[in-house]
Amino acid sequence: MKTNLLDFDLDGLVAWCQAQGEKKFRAVQLFRWIHHKGVSDFTQMTDLAQSLRNMLQETAEVSFLPVVSRHDSADGTIKWMFDVGQGNAIETVFIPETDRGTLCISSQAGCAVGCPFCSTGAQGFSRNLTTAEILAQLWFAETTLRRELGKDERVISNVVMMGMGEPLQNYAALVPALKTMLDDHGYGMSRRRVTVSTSGVVPMIERLSQDCPVALAVSLHAPDDALRDRLVPLNQKYPLAELLQACRDYLAFAPRDFITFEYCMLDGVNDSDDHARALVDLVRPSRGEPLPCKFNLIPFNPFPASGLLRSPPARVKAFASLLSDAGIVTTIRKTRGDDIAAACGQLAGDIQDRTDVAGRRAKIIPIHA
Repeated sequence: MKTNLLDFDLDGLVAWCQAQGEKKFRAVQLFRWIHHKGVSDFTQMTDLAQSLRNMLQETAEVSFLPVVSRHDSADGTIKWMFDVGQGNAIETVFIPETDRGTLCISSQAGCAVGCPFCSTGAQGFSRNLTTAEILAQLWFAETTLRRELGKDERVISNVVMMGMGEPLQNYAALVPALKTMLDDHGYGMSRRRVTVSTSGVVPMIERLSQDCPVALAVSLHAPDDALRDRLVPLNQKYPLAELLQACRDYLAFAPRDFITFEYCMLDGVNDSDDHARALVDLVRPSRGEPLPCKFNLIPFNPFPASGLLRSPPARVKAFASLLSDAGIVTTIRKTRGDDIAAACGQLAGDIQDRTDVAGRRAKIIPIHA
């Protein structure tokens, strides 16, 4: 079986090449061909020795994922569905803007967290993706878009690990992928332009701050433990006090001087004025230091199994005003790609049901207690 070179960050590829009797600079050349230039055919890597190219053809490959489907939105958003085997599929979304191109990448097939407002979580969990499967999404999207747009320079400037899955529950595969995105010989992205979104895996937030600190977004969705236990079941293991302390600690290493809190607006559930005031008290306590942060309010994207509704626009604006008036930077996310089910919380909602890590169907947790 051939080795998929997408599984390696640069240090890993150097070690693999040295095990084959090759010098470090050859690994750097190879890494640049794959990620910087987007070449998967070893015969086209013209500055590599012929003997090395022959060895690579016999022992290695750059294997990307089979495309199941592609959908193009009226707003320019593109969603690809990739086959990852055994009936599982993942989705990747490209969001073009005037000043940047953002790729939303999946880290798992399904998700084990089971947030009731997310159609991916409602399916349950199948498996973690490999480093190669994470990077294959970026490699394919970048090479495809450059070819279609006729560009030599980078099309994708930002990556957000906000697709299917909880990235920090797939930590071992995630970190080499992040390092490849940041490496100057790879995709050369700024740490500020690579974002990991987490529902609050506290120990892994701490590890990420040491291993590969990038921008951090936290799926908050509630101002207190009682409500968040129902909206984000992981909160039962890592409650808000622990999560917020982990966020404070992360800031010492983060490329940005604030944490982004994602907040899905659910009609009659977490969108009242009292909820907004409680959020202000949470991040700006009367005693103690305020937590540098910004809020990103996300319009809920309904799906039948949720039984939930999107907060009306006027309610979202009023909620945002309460946060802004308290001096907290607050944005309302513009819904992109909802006509192709590529918006937040919609990914892979029509593929199949999955099982969680205990082999049971994911449960929809009632939240109108």
